[in-house]
Amino acid sequence: MATSERTPQDSPPLKGSKEKVAELQRLKAEAMLGGGVKRIETQHKKGKLTARERLDLLLDPGTFNELDMFVTHRSSDFGLDEQKIPGDGVVTGYGQIDGRLVYVFSQDFTVFGGSLSEAHAEKICKIMDLAMKNGAPVIGLNDSGGARIQEGVVSLGAYADIFLRNTLASGVVPQISAIMGPCAGGAVYSPAITDFIFMVEQTSYMFVTGPNVVKTVTHEDVTFEELGGAMVHNSKSGVAHFDCPDEPACIRMIRSLISFIPSNNLEDPPRITPLDSPTRVEEALDSIIPDNPNKPYDMKAVIGYIVDDGDFFEVQEHFAANIIMGFARLNGRSIGIVAQQPGALAGVLDINSSDKAARFVRFCDCFNIPLITFVDVPGFLPGVSQEHNGIIRHGAKLLYAYCEATVPKITVITRKAYGGAYDVMNSKHVRGDINYAWPTAEIAVMGAEGAVNILFKDAIDKADDPDQRRKELIAEYTEMFANPYIAASRGYIDEIIEPHFTRAKLITALEMLKNKRDSNPPKKHGNIPL
Repeated sequence: MATSERTPQDSPPLKGSKEKVAELQRLKAEAMLGGGVKRIETQHKKGKLTARERLDLLLDPGTFNELDMFVTHRSSDFGLDEQKIPGDGVVTGYGQIDGRLVYVFSQDFTVFGGSLSEAHAEKICKIMDLAMKNGAPVIGLNDSGGARIQEGVVSLGAYADIFLRNTLASGVVPQISAIMGPCAGGAVYSPAITDFIFMVEQTSYMFVTGPNVVKTVTHEDVTFEELGGAMVHNSKSGVAHFDCPDEPACIRMIRSLISFIPSNNLEDPPRITPLDSPTRVEEALDSIIPDNPNKPYDMKAVIGYIVDDGDFFEVQEHFAANIIMGFARLNGRSIGIVAQQPGALAGVLDINSSDKAARFVRFCDCFNIPLITFVDVPGFLPGVSQEHNGIIRHGAKLLYAYCEATVPKITVITRKAYGGAYDVMNSKHVRGDINYAWPTAEIAVMGAEGAVNILFKDAIDKADDPDQRRKELIAEYTEMFANPYIAASRGYIDEIIEPHFTRAKLITALEMLKNKRDSNPPKKHGNIPL
């Protein structure tokens, strides 16, 4: 008698399959709780979100795909074999921001204080490797007590595994760090290698050695906030780039930043459909430069008049305020802006402003973001402190960055461009593609008064009225040299433009340069004067 054939669809379900699904769901629910309800409540009482709540805000709804949910540590010392929590203190995976792929890790302070173990680091390294293979940004939400002491040197080695990947990914995919809690010891070096660091006021801090160690070694009494809080690193050290009032604001700023930058070094920045007219004219720019050359004005107002919808996403607002940098759009195209701020130290270049701008210029060059430079610089800051602390070396970093950059580079000299600072600020001589000047531009080796005191010292000393003669010579020098026309006559300035046309001119130049191709000599890498 022939036996009847069964198709797979006719086969009865495997015994216990529903129970196995239920078991999976139970284990997932357990993993989702991290360190448990009480520790989550403690996290909330500190004004902090949980690792998963942060990811829910960061990523587009329904796009997060978690990896390694059930990974646990492999340690048995100090009773760790009896404390195994799924995920091991970090949530990792991938999702989308505005429909674009990103890889994420979010440390969970409710599990072992977010401390980094070998398994914890392996999870982070896995998503970093995927990001490199697939060309997408890595965003790390840091909230960790540091290396897991119970694992000893294994946890230290695990940090180094992450540092290596940070370094290899640098300039290949954007890397963003948000400090959402403690970040101490070796843990600080991974964020330091990444491109941008966000910090949250009152709940985040960074330092290599904590207040207790500082007191023991140097006998200084200092709080966590005073030593390494958000404003300390945003305004004093320059370690951080963004200061945020709370975690939701921090996450919104990360999403905004992502909107300006490409996913990797082979792509162009995202472009949006502009609402602002590319031919918009701003008459206010014609009178924004004061008649008195020593009187300050707000360069941020200049930028606001020119960029799309006045929308300027400033980077490191609180550090080295004499130079401004950030992202904006011109006719929907993402740009990086570097500009002097005459209202802070007269816009001079000093150690901190040189460092600040150099790294930003190099980031834009890494990721194909055109650079617009607004120049009003009286020179480098003089002084014993600046010289002894290496203004030559630090100033050379900015010069190196501009020379090295091959992205479209456009300069607008609004007022002063004196001395070596003229060269540094994306002059024609360091491969500036298009260099504009306003009629108010002053391009010279130095200011009129200083030049006259050097050039005509003997004539002034011999004059019947030295003060009057000095004034006359200063007026003559100003008339002759404090203008953009000599530079324009030599082709160092491509066009002297009416200020109100600046927006339209920049948009036209960017369109002309959109297919620019430039390269540097073949080499392993240059040796920037660090």
